[in-house]
Parts: sequence; structure tokens; C-alpha cells
Amino acid sequence: MEFGGIEREIHVEATPDVVYEVISTPEHLREWWPDEAELDPVPGATGVISFGDTKVMPLTVMEADPPRRLSFRWAYDRGEVATPANSLLVTFELIPSGSGTLLRFTETGFRERGWEAAALQERYRVHATRWDHLLPRLVGYLDRPVSRP
Repeated sequence: MEFGGIEREIHVEATPDVVYEVISTPEHLREWWPDEAELDPVPGATGVISFGDTKVMPLTVMEADPPRRLSFRWAYDRGEVATPANSLLVTFELIPSGSGTLLRFTETGFRERGWEAAALQERYRVHATRWDHLLPRLVGYLDRPVSRP
């Protein structure tokens, strides 16, 4: 099995503008991903996402091209600057498709972290499993009319 990156494609019955809003603003992110989020979707901006009271993860926005693309680096140690060697890169690409959006998701950088084989395999497995849970939550959130921006 290759552990270089996670790739998923999902179709969402919402326009790219709506999907971009939901993947890039804290009030919407909290509805389908972290417990808390602080982020400004501007290239170079830093923020954090929190899971419970103890797990706070920094992130750095790499690309923000509404409503087409959002990417950020995360999973690096607090106090560090995100680089390809110390973080993972998440990219959401939004492509108009009929009345909705094809969302292409990738998370890369696992091999670049330099983890030993067992740690690489376990971290990849954990992230793949979590995204397999979270991306359908995103779709479900977008399917609720009251949630749309």
C-alpha cells in the first residue's frame, strides 16, 4: 500500500461558492470537523483547530482561491513554521458539476515527515479513517438547508 497521500472525490449538491464557505469559515467548520476553529482563509494566515479541550493543532493557509481551491498545512508542532518536512498538506479543489460541485480532497506529506514505517502506516491509517468519516459529515451538513450560508 502507498502511504504518500489520501485522495477522495465526492459530489455535493451545493454550488462551489457554498461549499467554499463551508470549508473555509470557522462557524461552518465547527459543524462538520473540529470542535473549535480559528482561521482566516487568506494565504499565509495561521490559525488553529481544536478537538476537545486538549488537542489544539495549528494550521497555515497555503492557498485560498474562492470558490475553486483551499489548501492548508497542519499537523505540525505549535511554535513552528509549517514546512513540507514538518506538516501535512490538505487541499480542497471545487469543480462545478451539474447543479452541484465535485469536491476533490487530498492530504499529502506523510512520507516527507520522515516517520518510521510503522508510524507512517499508523498515521496514514488514522487520517484516512478520519477523513472517510468527516467528508460524509460535510456532505450531510451541506444537505441541511438551514446550514447553508
